[in-house]
Amino acid sequence: MTNTVQAQTQRNCAPRATVVERLAQGYGETRQSIGLGRDNTMVEVFASLQSGSWTITVTTPTGLTCLIASGQSFEPLAEALQVPDKDA
Repeated sequence: MTNTVQAQTQRNCAPRATVVERLAQGYGETRQSIGLGRDNTMVEVFASLQSGSWTITVTTPTGLTCLIASGQSFEPLAEALQVPDKDA
């Protein structure tokens, strides 16, 4: 089992600059959002507004970036936070 996890990690992770370049060149994806995760990891969402493809990555403090998820039909949203009614 450990060898499988290591093989997947090697295949799905690379230096951040390499991953960002591959997402841009191969899929036309650019960074759409960013946040800090556990242990100071950087979580980013990359997407192409033309094709709708998207990828979520996590980058460690050492600069290793891993692909977490990807898919299609990306849509940017700017939803306002709903404030609860004070009369209720």
